[in-house]
Amino acid sequence: MHAVTNSEEETIRFAAAYAKTLRAGDVVLLRGGLGAGKTAFAKGVALGLGIEDEVTSPTYAYMNDYDGKLYHYDCYRLTSGAQAEALGLCDYFYAGGVCLIEWAENIADVLPEGCREVTLRKTGENTREIEAE
Repeated sequence: MHAVTNSEEETIRFAAAYAKTLRAGDVVLLRGGLGAGKTAFAKGVALGLGIEDEVTSPTYAYMNDYDGKLYHYDCYRLTSGAQAEALGLCDYFYAGGVCLIEWAENIADVLPEGCREVTLRKTGENTREIEAE
């Protein structure tokens, strides 16, 4: 799937549609720099999965659990897969929900096989280019 979105709302709508392609147990790597729209994308996936809770960036918590349906990770502050394992984050890969992982490259050595990828690129003040597998 490919899209160019012109607002956060459009990014959320695209991600909600993308969520319909996901199934329990999928691990999705969200790629993109700071401010690329990864958290907005996570909000849309949550919406598409029927989650009504407010979705926020888990920067300091490392992972937010939304009723076992969605696990939203932020691995920006991690430096190795060993840290993710020590925090118990890897257990959720097999817990039956969808895992969205920001900054997955920091824990690349512990990611399961078959991960899907979404790349978000900021191309303007409000414009994003999104490539989603």
